[in-house]
Amino acid sequence: MPELPEVEHVVRALRGAITGRRIVTTELRLARIAPDASAAQFRRKLRGALIKNVSRRGKYILIELDNDRVLLTHLRMTGKFVSLTIDQILPSHAHVVFYLDDDRRLVFCDMRQFGRMIVVAKSKLATTRQLSELAPEPLSDDFSLEYLRAILARSHRSLKQLLLDQTKVLGLGNIYAAEALFLARISPFAVASKVSKQRALRLHEAIRKILSEAIEGGSTLRIDLQEETSSYIGTSERFWRVYEREGEPCVRCGTRIRRTVQGGRSTYFCSRCQRT
Repeated sequence: MPELPEVEHVVRALRGAITGRRIVTTELRLARIAPDASAAQFRRKLRGALIKNVSRRGKYILIELDNDRVLLTHLRMTGKFVSLTIDQILPSHAHVVFYLDDDRRLVFCDMRQFGRMIVVAKSKLATTRQLSELAPEPLSDDFSLEYLRAILARSHRSLKQLLLDQTKVLGLGNIYAAEALFLARISPFAVASKVSKQRALRLHEAIRKILSEAIEGGSTLRIDLQEETSSYIGTSERFWRVYEREGEPCVRCGTRIRRTVQGGRSTYFCSRCQRT
């Protein structure tokens, strides 16, 4: 599942490809992708709209239109966008097709069919259910040390599970939660409310560092919207410090990285560097 850095890379690719383009018409080929509207309603809300900007809120992609509406998209596990000419064959699992005024089509593909789209009025964007409960953006001033300490103090969950809660800490998935905890030298099994002020400071800095590193220095995906298979390409370089490195030596102390299952998901950690 794409995490915040990967979604940011998709946003940047989309921004360059579709900003300034007008949506001629739209074809909703699978109703469950946009469950809040019929195919006709979905088409009517988007027809003729000029794409003004593409941005992100958490893992949601926001396509801002000149008709005072915003198209929200969540990729979920396997959602992908691909840009095609009129003559190119639609790839597998093409569920939504946007016909643009430059004779290209922006196609949303989703093998698992978990991705979702909704068209909302711009005036109601902040209060829409999908966005209203999200935590502050992790690289913004709103995600302060004071905010993080307050969130930690109110939770008796394990630290790893808390970090995956998008209403508490935004943007971290399984990969970057593991990486941030390693950078902060904190056990993923530590109880959130018992994290000291010093450790909270390290964690706050680590969250910002790992997300910035992934966004600016490279991510787990290379985004190519014109790849006809609609397949985002994984990078060959593994810049992770602990994630998927079970049995390998810790980059800090040499201890073998361990893997366990926590909350139904894999957790990678160094038992020496990340003591409870």
